[in-house]
Amino acid sequence: MKRRPRRSAPAALTALALLAACVVVAAAAVRTIAGQTPWISYGSVADALRATHWSDRAPAVAGGVAALVGLAMVVAAVLPGRPTVLPLAGDPDSGASRRGLRGTLRTAAAGVDGVDRVTLTLRRRRVAARVRTGRTNTEGLADAVRAALEQRVDQIGPARRPDVKVELRATRSTS
Repeated sequence: MKRRPRRSAPAALTALALLAACVVVAAAAVRTIAGQTPWISYGSVADALRATHWSDRAPAVAGGVAALVGLAMVVAAVLPGRPTVLPLAGDPDSGASRRGLRGTLRTAAAGVDGVDRVTLTLRRRRVAARVRTGRTNTEGLADAVRAALEQRVDQIGPARRPDVKVELRATRSTS
């Protein structure tokens, strides 16, 4: 089970662009029907488009921008996003949410004696923990945090076991 996030950002941008265009057209139509001067005159737009030649710079730039925006939206829609549910070993329909897994691992690392603060990053193939401690003697603390994280990962049993990396920073110096 690898649930992927919905592609809501490209969809929302497309919807907003279409909504803006529809609002402008509708407002111009309503103002024309009401007998008022529209915000954008159809005649002036048509005259400007008739005066523009394909060999001019404006159509080339507009076409290039439209092609780049379209390509970016296609790439955003096609590339898989970061899974929201990570598969677990065993039953094919079992999984753990990224948020729950990150919280469980952060709790395991924070439970080690001497750890003041833990920042945990969960990647596809790696768990990276940045640990802060108030101890002046940090010997063996990084190994203890790594062992706690690896034990918790083994208990959870993901389909693909990530590597565990621990970075230790002491807030106090030894001098």
